[in-house]
Amino acid sequence: MAQMTMIQAITDALRTELKNDENVLVFGEDVGLNGGVFRATEGLQKEFGEDRVFDTPLAESGIGGLAIGLALEGYRPVPEIQFFGFVFEVMDSVSGQMARMRYRSGGKYSSPITIRSPFGGGVHTPELHADSLEGLMAQQPGLKVVIPSTPKDAKGLLISSIRDNDPVIFLEHMKLYRSFREDVPEEEYTIEIGKADVKREGTDLSIITYGAMVHESIKAAEALEKDGYSVEVVDLRTIQPLDIETIIASVEKTNRAIVVQEAQKQAGIAASVVAEINDRAILSLEAPVLRVTAADTVFPFSQAETVWLPNVKDIIETAKKVLEF
Repeated sequence: MAQMTMIQAITDALRTELKNDENVLVFGEDVGLNGGVFRATEGLQKEFGEDRVFDTPLAESGIGGLAIGLALEGYRPVPEIQFFGFVFEVMDSVSGQMARMRYRSGGKYSSPITIRSPFGGGVHTPELHADSLEGLMAQQPGLKVVIPSTPKDAKGLLISSIRDNDPVIFLEHMKLYRSFREDVPEEEYTIEIGKADVKREGTDLSIITYGAMVHESIKAAEALEKDGYSVEVVDLRTIQPLDIETIIASVEKTNRAIVVQEAQKQAGIAASVVAEINDRAILSLEAPVLRVTAADTVFPFSQAETVWLPNVKDIIETAKKVLEF
């Protein structure tokens, strides 16, 4: 075991797969000698050479097209979109091509592509850098969408993503990159895509969440415990496909639930989770399933983001509405 931040765990996962498979290629804007904006690829070009870790022009559409072509030739591309707010520039490649490749070719071709990208608020980035656009990806059949909340999960899930034979959107919350360390196995390991993780056991209420909101939810659960409530926190880890089995098992145990996401109420995947609970476990519910989300506006300028983003107080207030219903 080694103490790692999330950024270190991501670098370790990339290094592991570059060593294991010569067909793995890492590329994007400034990911080579510079090591990327957040240094996620630091040292990899020196270790593996410019043919396997390399810079691209400032053109997300070109990065997407290159990834598709390489995948069709037997490579496993791991392109980086420098910030996920720039994904609109490459949407045709992602939704129109990668996601449909296996279907349109009758299984002859696939897109073993892992798109890495930072996202998320709380770090005072410029406009378009922090947007939570994961809901757009989750609504496109053919894509898997992974959002780790811890260093250990990040390494295992990234290795699984790179080894997957279909396209994976791997989103990394910027606030979590260096906010804490934890023990991470130094050897290679995988975590199954599509499996949620119960980060905290409880019996009175289920909080279902992902990304940075996992940590806000755990803080809220700890505060609610002082008031006599036992709160379970389920980290989805993968938002497409959803781990319905774990969600429903938690709700049937606690009989109450809230869904927490950083994205706006009209965005993200909270509404889908609520619908799944109502479809499959409505007779187990003792209160309506409520959501904690950001407001339905564009992401505000950095001076206002702390007011706009969901926080521990918002989670506690919503949890109590459900617990006291």
